[in-house]
Amino acid sequence: MSARDSILVTGGAGFVGSHFARAACDAGSRVTVLDDLSAGTMPAFRDEVTFVRGDIADRALVAKILREHGITAIAHFAGKIQVGESVKKPQLYFDGNLTKSLALLDAVLEAPVPFLFSSTAAVYGMPDEIPILETARKEPINPYGASKLAIEHALDAYGTAHGLRWGALRYFNAAGAHPDGTLREGHDPETHLIPLVIDAALGRRPPLSIFGDDYPTPDGTCIRDYIHVLDLASAHLAALDALDAGVAVRAVNLGSGSGFSVREVIDEAARVIGTPVPFTMGPRREGDPAVLLASNGRAREVLGWTPQRSELATVIGDAVRSRS
Repeated sequence: MSARDSILVTGGAGFVGSHFARAACDAGSRVTVLDDLSAGTMPAFRDEVTFVRGDIADRALVAKILREHGITAIAHFAGKIQVGESVKKPQLYFDGNLTKSLALLDAVLEAPVPFLFSSTAAVYGMPDEIPILETARKEPINPYGASKLAIEHALDAYGTAHGLRWGALRYFNAAGAHPDGTLREGHDPETHLIPLVIDAALGRRPPLSIFGDDYPTPDGTCIRDYIHVLDLASAHLAALDALDAGVAVRAVNLGSGSGFSVREVIDEAARVIGTPVPFTMGPRREGDPAVLLASNGRAREVLGWTPQRSELATVIGDAVRSRS
């Protein structure tokens, strides 16, 4: 029996989770999505996806799903992701991300299967060196990152105590969309740069605000590592295969290994869309590093994975298609 046979995808109605669910179906897996729809979205699932509306902290419900659907692996995407909100309402993040994840883990112990966790580069805080290695100092600067790091610590402890096979995949800037345009990024409120740039260009929102042009970068704006959501999905499938093979996946960075500035994203979006992107220039935001760039060497080595769609033109082109 393979870990890919029957996958429970928590938070599968979200941006990355829905793309993974589609990719897993395309790869021949049976997929069950568990989501409470607290984000208010319902993507275009394939007919063969089983959808269950519910809470990941409902241990009885999770146990029932594991049993009735013969679950062979869990991909855990459910959680809250708004950095600013986490600063204002930390209790929501430690409850929604950490406490509920612990309840999910306890339910999984009754039927131990490989467990993949959707983590984040926010666990690193303000990096000392670029590109960032998995071994870098981890000092999150917001409750969002702190809650994710706490789950990683829990996974490590559950692995030691209970033999849980796990991987924590640390995303950098998830972006793009399914090439056929049927799945898209749709957070409320939207805080990610690429959809904000596209919607500003299409006149769907006010001009984009750029926070600072005096950073020590070639054009003065922040540089980030954008990873296509389908590359994230393929990395999760590769991680399941690695866990099946007995590999200790543990923490792995998922990034493109290349960085693009805010101005480069704006210029590329204008080229793809064929219209200028209106923007205003403002002061820096507190806590924004000048550069965040992943080392993806461990992902290449441990997972045998390389990004295929994370060139900036492809990321933006797919995102535009999904929002047109």
